[in-house]
Amino acid sequence: MLTWRTAALLGIAGVLATSAPLAAADPALIAAAKREGEVVWYTTQIVSQLVRPVAAAFEKKYGIKVRANRANASETAVKILNEAKAGRLQADIFDGTTTVVPLKAEGHVLQWLPDAAKEYPAQVKDPQGYWIANNLFVITPGFNTALLPRGKEPRTLAALLDPSLRGKMAWNGFPTASGAGGFIGTVLTEMGEEKGRAFLRELGKQRIANLRGSAREVLDQTIAGEYSLALQIFNHHAVISAKKGAPVDWIAMEPATVTLSTLSVLAKAPHPNAAKLLMDFIISREGQEVFAKADYIPAHPAVPATVPALKPSEGKFRAHFFTPEETEEKMPKWNEVFQEFFR
Repeated sequence: MLTWRTAALLGIAGVLATSAPLAAADPALIAAAKREGEVVWYTTQIVSQLVRPVAAAFEKKYGIKVRANRANASETAVKILNEAKAGRLQADIFDGTTTVVPLKAEGHVLQWLPDAAKEYPAQVKDPQGYWIANNLFVITPGFNTALLPRGKEPRTLAALLDPSLRGKMAWNGFPTASGAGGFIGTVLTEMGEEKGRAFLRELGKQRIANLRGSAREVLDQTIAGEYSLALQIFNHHAVISAKKGAPVDWIAMEPATVTLSTLSVLAKAPHPNAAKLLMDFIISREGQEVFAKADYIPAHPAVPATVPALKPSEGKFRAHFFTPEETEEKMPKWNEVFQEFFR
């Protein structure tokens, strides 16, 4: 059965890493990929920050041209669905937090993972073999250190009910993992239905601002002093901004929300071998080091982030990991709770 987002899309479509030896790709795969000569990557990642460094490293290693096309997760899914329907598929490989769900439902995703996937824990790869995480998005609160001095920031969910925070918090009001929906889902997963709803009912009295922008934009407004606390921001964004002198820090509030940017090869990819080789490279320790240098949080358990504490394992804080399928399935319910308590 198609989920609500899938149906909508179809409607639109009408170092530890350096201490261990690097796994080598299969020579036959390399040879076949080189014969194809190029690979087309539909990506949701920031081109200047990540895509270009990854492409440059891959091209230097294998001599295979990477052609990248960037859009958000939904737009990427729609574009691929349109191309497949028209019989003119351009993409070979794609990433995104939710992109894979409608494409998998329509049979457009190859059931294949490279050997390097064996190094990854079960919580960041599809048990059926359709996707694997290439980076983690660790979602926590962030705060303006000029308005809320260090040591005064809320460290627990219960602390968010402090009357001193009323009217001083903001989040992305969209039903996304990096917005109110993801926060609600994390609370309900952590506390259970009855206790979770009771907590959220009280939190609704705190007059959280429902901003109509991305998590990055919510953080930017908090840095600018519009709010003291931003809920559901990417913790590495706070680190990047703090390095540039912004008055901001993140809070390792338990449990954090972790969503996965996942990578998949298309079943009818025009360059299937080059696509497999690019996936192999991206999730290898070598490729994951490129992610770390670009200030992304690598999914590989043996490759730390530039600031290791950003990852739940190294930072020693608990987190709930949500797969693309789980987010797709449960978001309508989480949004209903949002409508009840936070509109």
